[in-house]
Amino acid sequence: MKQEELTEWFDQYGESVLTYILLMVRDYQQAEDLTQETFIKAYKHQQQFEHKSSVKTWLFSIAHNTTVDYFRKKHPIQHFLGLTIEEKDYKPLPEQIVAMNDQTEQLYRTIQQLKPSHRQVIILRKLKEFSTAETAYVLNWSESKVKMTLKRALEELRRKLIQGGITDEILG
Repeated sequence: MKQEELTEWFDQYGESVLTYILLMVRDYQQAEDLTQETFIKAYKHQQQFEHKSSVKTWLFSIAHNTTVDYFRKKHPIQHFLGLTIEEKDYKPLPEQIVAMNDQTEQLYRTIQQLKPSHRQVIILRKLKEFSTAETAYVLNWSESKVKMTLKRALEELRRKLIQGGITDEILG
């Protein structure tokens, strides 16, 4: 891979990878660092890219693994117990608050309350619009696990939104 190709990948997918990682770590500076690490790993291991997936899917797979590794190293006990995503309060940046209306902000906050596997599958399938196959590749799951986890995650999300005051009419 030439430097130009990496730059092209970063220009094309960098912001999307950053927001994906940010949704998991909820710390902008850490998300930037993990995004940079993701692209460095992609550069170092580009010979392992077998074109079995799109570049975007491959990069998100690296981003996912980089983020999981970060949590595994930073919080080994929580990782062992299945709490691989930090559970600190999410405080959106001022410019993020301006960009969100109340319902979008409530949806985002509610997604943050879901357990990690549910959060990850909703982020990839619904927010990042990955296919079932692409999501399975990124998370290293079977497609049937993606489908079942998404179904359960959406049911949990709907229940939490209703508990938080979003009505069934709004949810459709």
